[in-house]
Amino acid sequence: MPKGGDLHNHLGGAIYAESFVRWAASDGLCVATTSYALGLPPCNAAAGRPPVAGIAAGTAVYDGMIDAWSMRNFDFSRGIGHDHFFDTFTKFGLAGNRHVGDMLAEVSARAAVDHVSYLELMQTLDGGSVAGLGAKVGLLEEFGPTRQSLLTAGLRDSLRRAILALDSAEARRDAVLRCGAAGADPGCAVTVRYLYQVLRGLPQPMVFAQILAGFELARMDHRVVGFNLVMPEDAEVPMRDFRLHMQWIDYFHSLYPDVHITLHAGELNSQLVPADGLTFHIRESVEKGHAERIGHGVDVLQESDADGLLRMMAERHVLVEIALTSNDGILGVRGTQHPLATYLKYGVPVALATDDEGVSRSDMTHEYLRAVMDQGLDYGTLKAMTRNSIVYSFAEPALKERLLREWNAAVAAFEAKWSASR
Repeated sequence: MPKGGDLHNHLGGAIYAESFVRWAASDGLCVATTSYALGLPPCNAAAGRPPVAGIAAGTAVYDGMIDAWSMRNFDFSRGIGHDHFFDTFTKFGLAGNRHVGDMLAEVSARAAVDHVSYLELMQTLDGGSVAGLGAKVGLLEEFGPTRQSLLTAGLRDSLRRAILALDSAEARRDAVLRCGAAGADPGCAVTVRYLYQVLRGLPQPMVFAQILAGFELARMDHRVVGFNLVMPEDAEVPMRDFRLHMQWIDYFHSLYPDVHITLHAGELNSQLVPADGLTFHIRESVEKGHAERIGHGVDVLQESDADGLLRMMAERHVLVEIALTSNDGILGVRGTQHPLATYLKYGVPVALATDDEGVSRSDMTHEYLRAVMDQGLDYGTLKAMTRNSIVYSFAEPALKERLLREWNAAVAAFEAKWSASR
């Protein structure tokens, strides 16, 4: 089935652990055999930090790395997978630093196999330089002077370097997939756009700088179509600073009204935060954060005036990016506990997404299967969700028109083949 776009996909979390092992080995990295966290050389096997290059597939250490870097074999009888899930990123993170192009190749190739034609990938494209600039400049009393100080200090120069790095990564992707050559991988035909991801768990000056960078970079490069806030929503800093982050986004939206915004909101439950922490994130993301899409939205029925919120989201056409496997693995929310049926009942637009398919050991086809088996959705609903994934994408108008035209043709061919086989 043609599945349109994947609008909620973290590039780092989309990579399977086996790929990170290969890259860690090629880069000479070490692994701690107690925590399975990667480290820089020199390695010392006697001290429990052997080189990854010397670890054979199928050994206890190799299998331990795969399990520690993903949800594979996680024991859900111990509780929800929240902590294990988010801990994976600190363990395998070093392996991706020099392989963004290889990561793009992997997700593009997998998307093609899944009949996904469009990706919006979340990535902090400047590699952290903007956060460092924010720490150096700090926060002034007024938003405007802080913004001007960051621009004067060279924020746009950092973003120009980020654009060059993206050019290089995309060239590597094309080389790996043999794009333009005989026998090119079908992943070459997958269109990729980017969402600048802001690390909302960082200190305030860094978050402010990154939010500004998201707005600026979307103006500087057409491939960057918007921005999002990432890191666990329930963590201390994101909970404490949530309303402050919305104030900053509200301010920047007044200066950059054409920049698209999608926000993680409502990826919470009562096991993670007190009851009052469940009552306002989605609403304020829409009203103050100007979110055109919401990522996850799992706790919507715990929001104050949930009925009014759902009606507002339907009226404003705020799409919810539904990540069924992720919501089950991280929050333990599945079946009738999931609000997907409620969103559909209220007419809120929805689309399926993978979130972190490598960590979750999933893919888009599995998300569609889960929507049928776990949520009871029929083909017509799946088809509407698939169309939504293009209509509510942040792709530029001409690209969106082409993607819709190609999707319509692909669906017609799929349905004709399906009818003939019956």
